[in-house]
Amino acid sequence: MPPGYCRIEPPYKPTLGPYVGIIGEILRLNKVLIKKQRHTAKRIFERLRDEHGYTGSLTTVTYYVRKQKRKTKEVFVPLSHAAGHAQVDFGETLGVIGGAECKIHFFAMSLSHSDAVFVKAYPAETAAAFCDGHVSAFAFFGGIPQSILYDNTKIAVARILGNKTRIQTRRLTELQSHYLFEDKFGRPARGNDKGKVEVMIGYVRRNFMVPAPRYDSFDVLNAHLEEQCLKRQGDKLRGHSKTIGARLMRDLDALMGLPVVVYEACDHISTRATSISMVRYKSNDYSVLVAYAHHDVQIRAYVHEVIIGCGNEIIARHKRSYTKADMIFDP
Repeated sequence: MPPGYCRIEPPYKPTLGPYVGIIGEILRLNKVLIKKQRHTAKRIFERLRDEHGYTGSLTTVTYYVRKQKRKTKEVFVPLSHAAGHAQVDFGETLGVIGGAECKIHFFAMSLSHSDAVFVKAYPAETAAAFCDGHVSAFAFFGGIPQSILYDNTKIAVARILGNKTRIQTRRLTELQSHYLFEDKFGRPARGNDKGKVEVMIGYVRRNFMVPAPRYDSFDVLNAHLEEQCLKRQGDKLRGHSKTIGARLMRDLDALMGLPVVVYEACDHISTRATSISMVRYKSNDYSVLVAYAHHDVQIRAYVHEVIIGCGNEIIARHKRSYTKADMIFDP
């Protein structure tokens, strides 16, 4: 068969042609303006007519502008994730814990290749919860991912430099030094960079937390969440011929081994007890014995407990409070 017709050069635009360069410059400048101040097709037509003597119709300009905008839209392609890599994020929902309504923050780690997920709930999104979530997820999967992708949360990123380089927080540096995984970060305000865990946050909220969870403690809630994560491994997702559990085998083979010593998931603070035998941590005061007033002390703040030591001796243990301006005395 003879070849079909092939256009040798772009179609000639007798009316709009002389103004194509002007339109292109306006569209280029549009990208650096806020959305409310960008030129619409109608406004571009009016400027061409009033400032440059354009005699064509609004429809011609509208069709051309619409076609040019389509060429600059962001394009996405399906990704194939190698085994042994993970994504991490926090989500939140409302619930009732111990009879009190509160906001529940839940940590989620998703293995990108198999879509397996681990979820654990906390009273607040803190550095201790961030570290404890990693330690618990590594124990759940029985290994350490080769790399973990994060958003730009302040718990992990202390500063973003002009060349997009991230300065890690001390907490992430300690965690990474202990488990030796590679850290990666998504672009600011681009949820599609870590789309796997973003989707899982919504899935967990809709399926594991509806109706609103009502449990006696976070330990009971987390036992329920772990059971749901295991149950989900029997599901077969659209586009896959195998279940999540079957695909998880490749992820588990690619994970790094766990270290002998488990990372201590707590916040370490050195401070001094006041004259009234109180130690301040995160806007709350925790009591110590009168004998340790004015002494230098060390605080280890876990998710649910605050341990205060002096030298090599533990001098106080308290249930951690997440309210502000609270005073906690010896139980």
